[in-house]
Amino acid sequence: MSTISLRLPESLHKKVRELAKSEDVSINQLITTALAEKMSALMTVDFLRERGALGSREAYEAVLAKVRDVEPDADDELVMPNKEIEPTA
Repeated sequence: MSTISLRLPESLHKKVRELAKSEDVSINQLITTALAEKMSALMTVDFLRERGALGSREAYEAVLAKVRDVEPDADDELVMPNKEIEPTA
């Protein structure tokens, strides 16, 4: 494991201290986890761009053409909680 010295503005340090305490973790653990989450998000974007570059519009449309044009089963319909779904004409 390596060590890094980090300078934070006092206001940020205070907030990090409060958050770490409320989560019952050390400041170090909170910052490490936050950094890992950010890195994961950035790396995911790169991964998806690379994978997307391997595909083609023609292959995408060929796969979509295989999907049957039928209504979903009654128990497969999407129901939004607390929202009325208006029938379409």
